[in-house]
Amino acid sequence: MSRNYDLNEVELSKVKTVVFDVGDVLLDYRWKDMLMDYGLSEEDALRVGKELFDDPEKLWHVFDLGINSDQEIIDSFCKKYPNDKKAISWFIRHGEFMHVARPDVWERVHLLKEQGYGIYLLSNYPESLFKKHTRYADFLDDIDGMMVSYMIKKAKPDQAIYKALCDKYYLKKDECLFFDDRIENVEGAIDFGMQSVQVHSRAGLSKDLDVLLKQKNN
Repeated sequence: MSRNYDLNEVELSKVKTVVFDVGDVLLDYRWKDMLMDYGLSEEDALRVGKELFDDPEKLWHVFDLGINSDQEIIDSFCKKYPNDKKAISWFIRHGEFMHVARPDVWERVHLLKEQGYGIYLLSNYPESLFKKHTRYADFLDDIDGMMVSYMIKKAKPDQAIYKALCDKYYLKKDECLFFDDRIENVEGAIDFGMQSVQVHSRAGLSKDLDVLLKQKNN
């Protein structure tokens, strides 16, 4: 039976720093709709999405690490999936159409900052997409620091990226609460010594952040 990593397991009184993943936490992704905007049917969009994100050689993970250029990543995908090379190339080059803001979540991040919590980002992203997805993101005004995979060529759940964040900003890991949508990244944070909550929905995250805000007021 899988474990529930929820706020009920968190010692809220210890939390001084809140760390956020970005994708499916501070932002929504509309990758299927984006591929359908390109002109694919829903069935084909799902198939191409599987090629992009579930590739056995983990090409998207390599993209996140920042060890290859965008063009090199495109070439690798297109060589492996030649029938979909036009859609894949367009998708990777036009990441500005992929993300959707979560302003209600961003407002809560701002309130957490006002209440004195340290606010940090810890995310797996290639540089080009991270810059496109956060260009107009209000939450960047409230963060105290970030560690993104392309910066150090390491990605969650590798312990090195959690350590890099804490070392760079002198964070005490047992005072950090990390929110991520992927269970392996949550477990990586817990193994490192952080408290962590798995995000299952936008509404659930907002509810958890409201609990944190209430805790600070008590």
